[in-house]
Amino acid sequence: MSEPQVDLSVLSARPAPPCSVPLEVEALDTRQYARMRFLARCPALGDNAGWRRDFVVRARVSAIVAVAASPVVAGQPIGDEHVTLERRDVTLVGDAIGAPELAVGQTSRRSLRAGEILRAGQLSAPLLVKRGDQVQMQARVEGVEVSMAGEALDPGARGAVVRVRNTGSGQVVRMRVAGAGTVEPLDLPLGVSR
Repeated sequence: MSEPQVDLSVLSARPAPPCSVPLEVEALDTRQYARMRFLARCPALGDNAGWRRDFVVRARVSAIVAVAASPVVAGQPIGDEHVTLERRDVTLVGDAIGAPELAVGQTSRRSLRAGEILRAGQLSAPLLVKRGDQVQMQARVEGVEVSMAGEALDPGARGAVVRVRNTGSGQVVRMRVAGAGTVEPLDLPLGVSR
């Protein structure tokens, strides 16, 4: 999110009485922006009688966030043309995406309407390997490359660990998804064999 703005409104049936000394304010409950509770206290000093009053405060938070520029079907990869930035109310949206590049290339777990705020919890990395796919098991270290055929036994996105059956030996090993149809050994640092 960028350029956040917060608007506060006090929900009170009656105004607070005057106080001739500085008020003391204590937060009682600020877990939900839509309904926060504060205690205002006017200390009793000299001829000031003093008082205490609870106030309910509602915060409205808006920010520039990524929204769907057009409808997106569930499972469809999100492209640059699907994302735009707009100022929106995000008071109740804890996982709004603030930068288009964080959404582009992801897929939505459900269909999205045009104008809907893009949320991290709705998006996932696209599957690059599906169960039953023929994959290339590749290892490349210090200029030496070894490649053999395998069959994916689990689906996975980039970086996911999947089980792969070596087509030649029948041995099942755990490997990391490196790209579309490509897996690499787990003991290599991410990205070394690419």
